Amino acid sequence: MYTRCAILALASLAVVNARSLLPSLTVTYNLIASHVGHDFLDNYSWETADDPTHGRVNFVDQATALKNNLTFVSDSKLVMRADDMNKVAKSARGRDSVRIHSKAAYDDVLLVLDIAHMPEGCSTWPAWWTLSQQGPWPNGGEIDILEGVNLGQANLASLHTTPNCTMPQDRLQKGKTQSTSCDASMNSNQGCGVSFPEQDSFGASFNAGGGGLYIMEKSSQKGVSVWFISRSNLMQVNSDEVILDMMDLFTPDAYFPMQSNESPHDNCDYSEHFNAHSIVIDLTLCGDWAGSESVWNTSTCAAKASTCESFVDNNPHEFADAYWEINSLKIYTPTGILP
Repeated sequence: MYTRCAILALASLAVVNARSLLPSLTVTYNLIASHVGHDFLDNYSWETADDPTHGRVNFVDQATALKNNLTFVSDSKLVMRADDMNKVAKSARGRDSVRIHSKAAYDDVLLVLDIAHMPEGCSTWPAWWTLSQQGPWPNGGEIDILEGVNLGQANLASLHTTPNCTMPQDRLQKGKTQSTSCDASMNSNQGCGVSFPEQDSFGASFNAGGGGLYIMEKSSQKGVSVWFISRSNLMQVNSDEVILDMMDLFTPDAYFPMQSNESPHDNCDYSEHFNAHSIVIDLTLCGDWAGSESVWNTSTCAAKASTCESFVDNNPHEFADAYWEINSLKIYTPTGILP
């Protein structure tokens, strides 16, 4: 399990000592990059390709995003948003929005994203995730760290892989296992997902609480772990010292064990399914999840429009809160394993 220092003081420590979920391992991490505000412009690419999840969205390049205030940076903030001013012509690709990915890729890594606000509202499908830079997808794997749709309040973390990767139903995590097959070719690419117990881990409830930290560890020794720490809990951390005594924070919200030389798990071999990943942050609209008939028609959003696509096209004012406000992304890589 993680030491308190590792989980709660990550945002302020340059070197992190983290206790493995396997009691025999302790991994040391070193801060190699801290992306704040203007750093994102140089270290990330603004994608313009069609949305692979078939969203009613038009991803724009960096220059267009900056010009139209869909991307804003300062010394301390990155803001990325969907257009909330214009109706969308039926002939258009969709509502203007932003999708960025890191130019660098990381294999074993620990990522800490400090979010003040995330996109919320009907038709929205915001996500923070990583995927293989080498690919092609799903080769090398995908890790969905923060993801949800429409008016949801709880996060869903998932893996998507090539065949022969499954997760045990019961494992050391706070969240609830939703599916156990990570194979992207099965179950309409549902992946192996874990729903978070915190009802302020996504959407409007997340924003009302001032946001918080999302932490993801991707380890060839242990697998993948994801934690959410709310802003109210973070406020009890005093710089380099953790003063919050909450033992349950040691347990990740979502844990995906992997097979390695040091791990007894034989359900999913890390080296077979994962390699160096790029980091992606985006906001799509509708698409295969948020806009599917089964999801849209069973949500309260259906009272606003018969289809997700028509809602996106005709209601620009509904997207005033469809924006990311990111304080920082800190990137740690392992320096060694201690006995």
